[in-house]
Amino acid sequence: MPAENTGSAKQGISGLTIWRKYLVLCKPKVIALIIFTALAGMLLADAGFPPFQTLFFGLIGIGLCAASGAAINHWVDQRIDQLMSRTFNRPLPRGEISPNRALIFALSIGTIGLAMLMVKINVLTAALTALSLIGYAVIYTMYLKHATPYNIVLGGAAGAAPPLLGWVAVTGHVNTEALLLFLIIFIWTPPHFWALAIKRRKDYAKAGVPMLPVTHGIEYTKIQIILYVGVLFIVTLIPGLIKMSGMIYLTGAIALGVGFIWHSIRLYRCKTDEHAMQTFAYSIHYLTALFGFFLLDHYARLFLRHFVL
Repeated sequence: MPAENTGSAKQGISGLTIWRKYLVLCKPKVIALIIFTALAGMLLADAGFPPFQTLFFGLIGIGLCAASGAAINHWVDQRIDQLMSRTFNRPLPRGEISPNRALIFALSIGTIGLAMLMVKINVLTAALTALSLIGYAVIYTMYLKHATPYNIVLGGAAGAAPPLLGWVAVTGHVNTEALLLFLIIFIWTPPHFWALAIKRRKDYAKAGVPMLPVTHGIEYTKIQIILYVGVLFIVTLIPGLIKMSGMIYLTGAIALGVGFIWHSIRLYRCKTDEHAMQTFAYSIHYLTALFGFFLLDHYARLFLRHFVL
């Protein structure tokens, strides 16, 4: 009897461990940011609060499709992941999950996510999510990533889609405000990623991936980061100018933008890759806080409109 209990315990631990490996395939930290920005798009699209069913099925569907894209990315990149210090410890390079099972898992959760969006949300959200999934998992991962040093610029559209998808899930259509949310993340993506690429340039060179710091050098990449952050600063002011958001958002956007500009300039002035990871980390906090200010402003104005004015 004790032996049987011990065996069951080991089997349970083993099962838990393998599911953790599948979770790693989904890039949970990235998915968390995607779900948050999708949620922000949903909340901003509604004058009050969206129906719970829309929030629940919309976020799960978008999250599953994003996780599917991440898992396909692992499957496609398993060879180069073995060569890079940042990725060699992933489940596929280590042989902890077979490539076939990883692909079946990725396609399964993607199919479930798209079906959920089509049945429970609307066809336009499902179609745009499918385009986003194909854009990241196929066009970017399989082609653009190896074809051009501006891969992340061209491929960034897929990663910029979540708030647009959230907006469409609630409203059923695309409008200027939704496209503006998309544009913010689209412009944010290159400087965010290039900061990491500067630090990991030797890995990318070893794997034969033509990232900008590898093909054009560190200094050129740093200049591009400054330029993109400058454009991003201007674009993030537009929601305040068109009355999409108010002073709470605008104040936050200015403060966050000045911080991002400061980090990008400091990165440029530092030697080689010093301050690269600090800039990369700030870019994540920047995007999270920016959309947080969007929501804070949205609900502050809603409160004032209904309970004060």
